[in-house]
Amino acid sequence: MFPLSHMLKSFVRTGTLKVIDAEGRVHVFAGAPGPTVTMRLTDRSLYHKLVLNPELHAGEAYMDGRINFEDGSTVRDFLTLFSLNRSSLANYPLQSVLKRISRGVKRFQQANPVGKAQANVAHHYDLGNDFYKLFLDKGMQYSCAYFLNDDETLEEAQQNKLRLIASKLRLKPGLKVLDIGSGWGDLALYLAAMEDVDVTGVTLSKEQHALSNEKARRAGLSHRVRFELRDYREVDTRFDRIVSVGMFEHVGVHHYGEFFAKINALLDDDGVMLLHSIGKMSPPGTASPWLRKYIFPGAYSPALSEVFPVVEQAQLWVTDLEFLRLHYAKTLNHWHQRFEANRAKIAEMYDERFCRMFEFYLISAETMFRTGSQLVFHMQLARKRDNAPIVRDYITDVQREYKEKEAERLKVLKGAELAPA
Repeated sequence: MFPLSHMLKSFVRTGTLKVIDAEGRVHVFAGAPGPTVTMRLTDRSLYHKLVLNPELHAGEAYMDGRINFEDGSTVRDFLTLFSLNRSSLANYPLQSVLKRISRGVKRFQQANPVGKAQANVAHHYDLGNDFYKLFLDKGMQYSCAYFLNDDETLEEAQQNKLRLIASKLRLKPGLKVLDIGSGWGDLALYLAAMEDVDVTGVTLSKEQHALSNEKARRAGLSHRVRFELRDYREVDTRFDRIVSVGMFEHVGVHHYGEFFAKINALLDDDGVMLLHSIGKMSPPGTASPWLRKYIFPGAYSPALSEVFPVVEQAQLWVTDLEFLRLHYAKTLNHWHQRFEANRAKIAEMYDERFCRMFEFYLISAETMFRTGSQLVFHMQLARKRDNAPIVRDYITDVQREYKEKEAERLKVLKGAELAPA
């Protein structure tokens, strides 16, 4: 237990962590007032593994039941404590060395060439539509919602998000729109319902592709909305508007030049693009090794300092930038509540180890948006400086206009289960 005890003394600066080791001995590590967590280890190998790679091995041990929590403590309490003390762990000498090594192989960790990108997407997004229906909203939006107040339902907040994005696209009848990483189709269908536009969605998920086209058919919009199982890099038609929600996190830093060059090539001279992505307020780093191995292979949430230089090189104008800070923490909390309400069903579909894995993912992600460095940004891009109004008032004005129209316009989507409950 010595190597681990030594690290935990440096780690716990806020709160109290009581560790019951595999021999039943109790070790207490305390800092300033904060959460109190009791953790039991049942595997002696964790004394060394948690020192060598705590983020990876803590998640794995929880999945396998080799780490459990007692005295009323939960994995949420532990992950909150972990998030509050993350900076002290990063400064631990061995962790500093490991971080430098990880940064050195960052290019290989985030390699997403055509072909491999589809395999990485399938790892997570093709778990099955029936699974995602158990914890997402009715439209199956697997990205940050937009809460106007704390009393809103997940469905209301997700529709707020669609309205916000649509308002920034400056839609007009007859425009051609490309949705890169189109998910289960809810955004494309919303855009087509609100305005007479033609939308093409591209996804690498077979499950999303099949359901999206079915939803378009049921809504009677197949003539204006289509979804293709295709890598965005294979698209060669120009568009008036481009939107991408929750896909940029899967591009990889060393593919950013390729991404924005493609946006420039696909965007009409008078076009506008809206990029919705997770980012962070801290300097460049690497993705969590546990998240990279079990949840999102090849994924990474960039620092803004990694995005702006590449946008400049692609000669694109950033015509608007907005940050959604706590909205994803709220979204993830809703997802976790729904996940727990359906945990027995999910265990039957998969097993308890899968449930513990997904629980660990949802809660750890929430803590990163609540007490960590992550955020969501909206970056509006154009080839010309005046393709969007020079005063932001129009974003609010269009949202109000769309909200008034939604009750009538979204009737067409009831068959696709996209309209609010």
